[in-house]
Order: sequence, then structure tokens, then C-alpha cells
Amino acid sequence: MTDRWLIALDIDGTLMREDGSVSDEVIAQVQRVRDLGHEVMLATGRSVSMTLPVLDRFQLTPLYVVCSNGAITLKRDADAPTGYSRTAVDSFDPSEVLTTIRGSLADASYAVEDEAGFYRYTGYFPDSTLGASSERVPFEELLTHQATRVVVISPEHAIEDFLSIVEKMGLHKVTYNVGWTAWLDIAPDGVNKATALERVREWQDIPRSRVMAVGDGRNDIDMLEWASAEGRGVAMGQAPAEVLAASNESTASDIDDGVAQLLAAF
Repeated sequence: MTDRWLIALDIDGTLMREDGSVSDEVIAQVQRVRDLGHEVMLATGRSVSMTLPVLDRFQLTPLYVVCSNGAITLKRDADAPTGYSRTAVDSFDPSEVLTTIRGSLADASYAVEDEAGFYRYTGYFPDSTLGASSERVPFEELLTHQATRVVVISPEHAIEDFLSIVEKMGLHKVTYNVGWTAWLDIAPDGVNKATALERVREWQDIPRSRVMAVGDGRNDIDMLEWASAEGRGVAMGQAPAEVLAASNESTASDIDDGVAQLLAAF
């Protein structure tokens, strides 16, 4: 297919509602566009282990999948046990950023995701956020492992207070998600969904004018700006104002099957 599009879809709040449910109509439209010959892929903040089941749920087998907010890119691999292997991994030493944040948020919970998608954490994280590949460890051990992502949650803070604290810390290249509580995602310097997707676009030789990205969260801002530059950056209807501002289109909310409405016209 010579005029195929690269269509990058966020998962939570985009393909999937907040309660984890997925509309049959969303699944049908995603598969319809895939069957037209377009490259429909996932670009998510989720770890690898939390992303692969979503591929199965949608019966998608894209050539590439972007996980961990761009720090890990998977490539389809028939010889791999899961059908995918890591083709690009960005990591960093998390010790400085962890000690900096702990100085302001001593009672927060912390998690470090390594290159294999394994989480080491302190404090409390709901099971649904880290998955089965995780282990509680002393805080000091978090400082000793290379990280693809650091996660900080501080449930006792209101979102506005939490963001104010983060801004005052002056951390470089921080992306943050707001979910069930005050939540901070820290990625390797300069790494985000957009940097990973640009790499994927180049590998597949798809023009910038034929990229579409769809998302709803603050960790989607870079991706939506990237897609909007020459293609289509689409914000979900429930997205915060700054996410809507980063896009050049919007669709209905996740509750109203915004992705299905968007793709039905594709």
C-alpha cells in the first residue's frame, strides 16, 4: 500500500476507558483501518508486560510498539516468546533524580522500571499499575539500577499542589500523568513518545504528512505536537486544556468512543 498511514494510538483514556473497558465499536474500527493496510500501532506509557495483552485484545500485530513513554520500542519477532523483542531501549541513572525528589516528597512511593520491564518499588502501588513483574525493595536499592522510567506517586497531595512541588524542583525533561492520584513519570533525557515514533516512522519510510497520533494525557503532548506539525494530532474529548492545545484536531471522549468516531471517517 503506497499511501498507508502510521496511526499511533495511546491506550488508557484513548482505546480503553478509565475502568479498563473497551468498546466493541472501537475494536471494530481499529481492525477495519488495519485491514485497509495502514500501520496501526500502540504508543503508551505502559510497560511491555502491561502492553502486550492489549495487542492481543485488539488482535493487532504491528511491526513496532512504543512502550514506557518512548523508552522502549518493540519490534515484531517470530522467534521471541511473546512475538516481540526490544529493538530500541533508552535508559538512565536514576539516582540523582530520585534523591532530589525524595528531598521534597519524603512520603511518596517510588518505582524504577529497568530495561527488561521489571519494576522495583518502595511504598505502595496498586497491582494494576505495575503488573506482576515487580518487587518491593529498600529505597537505596532503587539508586543502583539503570532505569527506563521512574514513577513517583504521592496520594496525599492534591494534583495542583503536587505539580507545584514538581515545578519547583526544576527537574529536566519530566512528563507527568494524572490518574487515580498525583503521578509523576520521569523518562531518560529527551526521550518521549514523539522521539520513538519519529524513529519508527523513519524505519518504515512513511511521510510525516501521513502520521496520525491520538491521545488524552500530558504524556501525549510531545506525540501530538509531533503529529500535528505535518499530519494529524488528535486529542480525546476529555483531555486537559494543555493536551488539546498540543493537537490540531479533537474527537469525542473515551466514554463516547471517540477513537471509533475518528477512525470511522478514515
